[in-house]
Amino acid sequence: MIKREVGDMSSLKLSHIPFSVLDLAPIVEGGTAADAFRNTLDLARHAEQLGYHRYWLAEHHNMPGIGSSATSVLIGYVASGTSKIRVGSGGVMLPNHAPLVIAEQFGTLESLYPGRIDLGLGRAPGTDQVTMYALRRNNLSSGDEFPELLAELRGYFEPDSTGKRVRAFPGEGLDIPIWLLGSSGFSARLAARLGLPFSFASHFAAENTLPALDLYRRHFQPSDDLSAPYAMLGLNVIAADSDEEALRLATSMQLQFLNLIRNTPAPLQPPVDNIEEMCSEYEKIALSQRTNAAIIGGPDKVKEQLLRFVAETKANEIIVNTQIYDHEARLRSYEILAEVVKQS
Repeated sequence: MIKREVGDMSSLKLSHIPFSVLDLAPIVEGGTAADAFRNTLDLARHAEQLGYHRYWLAEHHNMPGIGSSATSVLIGYVASGTSKIRVGSGGVMLPNHAPLVIAEQFGTLESLYPGRIDLGLGRAPGTDQVTMYALRRNNLSSGDEFPELLAELRGYFEPDSTGKRVRAFPGEGLDIPIWLLGSSGFSARLAARLGLPFSFASHFAAENTLPALDLYRRHFQPSDDLSAPYAMLGLNVIAADSDEEALRLATSMQLQFLNLIRNTPAPLQPPVDNIEEMCSEYEKIALSQRTNAAIIGGPDKVKEQLLRFVAETKANEIIVNTQIYDHEARLRSYEILAEVVKQS
């Protein structure tokens, strides 16, 4: 839980902060991946119309409720169906891939959709150990080699690599913003040392948010990419026309976390009337720890909690994940959030 005393919030304006979308292309119970992808593009188009700044897709594997495993492919699909919103990865798990492959993939995306592509990078596998072996074969690392992989990847984007035996075409000389993603202090320190923008996973590691931000901001070294620290924070937001409806919609997200706690991942399930009846006492505690930083409610409650979150964290940008079973209700949640931000 993020807790810090905050002062007067009357002068804080949410409309001064970019808001973005984090999408896992949720596959719902009774639906297919094809349905999920159509919903992703529909949401991206709505997000563009509503004024969201960027639309990121996350790499996960062996998860029956998440369709964004081939992240680069889906980024191209979303970028082709929109016209101005930035599209990127939140993130690509770099140790799962050869850096040259990612350079070529994102070089291709940037060449097709110039000035709109972001490359967010993580060091976790985005999956379990067995699936990690299926992805990496003999490269079962802990992620400690991430700085070296990152340096190799950035080298492929340098303007002139004529002295190198291996070069990225397309990729070489392209200006693709690179972000580091994290849920602990490792990537915070690395992003600070390299002078890169940093996105922290507050939506599932809320307790580490303030320490990681402090590390990033205290140790930040200006670079050609960035002159001052820039932190974007992930946040679970479920908005509806009433607090009661939002709480009910949020049970789909809670069921998803509950299935992960039980090691039984499943498609995103419909909301239920009383999730506590489905949990043991241990599971209630674990579920609370996973979801206690989520913002759930009607417009007034969402506004109040967002203002407090931004005041506590001093976030430069917020990227919002909204796991709702019904697609129309999910669209409505992002619409309510956009209205709250615009009017605040």
